[in-house]
Amino acid sequence: MKLIPTLWTCLSIFLTLQATAQSRDWTPLLDKNLTQWETYLSYAHKVGYNGKIPTDAAGSPVQPIGYNKDETGVFSVIREGSGPVLRISGTTYGCLFPRQTYENYHLTLQVKWGKQKHDPRKNQLRDSGILYHSIGPAGAEYWRSWMLSQEFQVMEGHMGDFWCQANSAIDIRSFQSEGIMNRVADEKQPYGTFKKGQDSYCMRSANYESPMGEWTTLELICFEGKSLHIVNGHVVMVLKDSRYTTADGGEVAMRRGKIQLQSEAAEVFYRDIRIKPLTTLPQGYAGLFNE
Repeated sequence: MKLIPTLWTCLSIFLTLQATAQSRDWTPLLDKNLTQWETYLSYAHKVGYNGKIPTDAAGSPVQPIGYNKDETGVFSVIREGSGPVLRISGTTYGCLFPRQTYENYHLTLQVKWGKQKHDPRKNQLRDSGILYHSIGPAGAEYWRSWMLSQEFQVMEGHMGDFWCQANSAIDIRSFQSEGIMNRVADEKQPYGTFKKGQDSYCMRSANYESPMGEWTTLELICFEGKSLHIVNGHVVMVLKDSRYTTADGGEVAMRRGKIQLQSEAAEVFYRDIRIKPLTTLPQGYAGLFNE
């Protein structure tokens, strides 16, 4: 009769050791002092922004705030429950990004919306984003706030959408666009090309966002130019051949870079930001890329 408790004890120890080993694979990126991160802030954009450098009352160009000059606390850390929570106020456009660059990884985090919205999006959906494979200087795109990158959209009702940032390009399994209708992701469809001058936006396959006020778990898997956008455990987009275009029409692979979290006119909270390296695509996902 003593054998059964012994077996249960052994099983419990095994599961504990297994869970501990798995947790060691993940590197937490968030701490109370943001020691692993840098910031870039551009402008507090106004309604009617047209992509040009903002000017002052005299018509002179206004310089962006720049790197690591967050004097107004756009990015801050609060305590909620058992761990740190990143708060992004959204008052000024910009980004928070780790000092390290990443290639072939699995990123996971949780996101929840705050109450505040700001110009120029006071009357629009709350918006943020995860920009991956980020390279070059910040301010490279329309809003003069972010690096050349691929965007995992974080937006009310649109978790997991895709946007090209600057001159990035990528292929996504999706229904083709038609007229004013954009492409929509679908893992059973052939790949369509996204780049500047063509389709630059793709809607996620379905809405799996948690209700307002609750945390949504987002996962980004990147491996050898392929990527997956995952929302609350559901794959909402399958992407491959990450690259950027050059002025002479060439294309360059873009598989490694920083990860930006956007400040984009909405209060948003992030927590449990973790990353782990990959040597292969996780089991169960590789088949999504079969031709």
